[in-house]
Amino acid sequence: MTSNVTPRSTSELIRDPALVGVAGAGALVLLHLRDPHESGSYGFCPFLAITGHPCPGCGGLRAVNELTHGNVVDALSSNLLAVGLLALLTVAWATWFVRRARGADDRMLVVRDRTLVLVLVVVLAFGAVRNTPWGAWLAP
Repeated sequence: MTSNVTPRSTSELIRDPALVGVAGAGALVLLHLRDPHESGSYGFCPFLAITGHPCPGCGGLRAVNELTHGNVVDALSSNLLAVGLLALLTVAWATWFVRRARGADDRMLVVRDRTLVLVLVVVLAFGAVRNTPWGAWLAP
């Protein structure tokens, strides 16, 4: 039995990573040009509005804005988790792009159930700790 799947060309393979890269670059340009430090410039956090406490994502836009201005320390103080996640996703995207350019037809991320549970636990722990007195240095 023969397969009717036609191998994709390199340009077809790198289309998706290129589009994701363009979207990511567009988001970085937007965050560089429109300052999220101004209250309400990107809306509000519903969790913060309801509880009065920052969620795990609070400060993430400010962190990326600081990174686009080269202020790594300020970015880390805005949201340590967001900076780490951005670094991880950047490496994953670059690896995906290179694999696709070399002819591998695969996805950007393949996340196993255990990994997903671990990420969820880390995010929830980060959110909880940043709202305690000993984790106040993690608050935005």
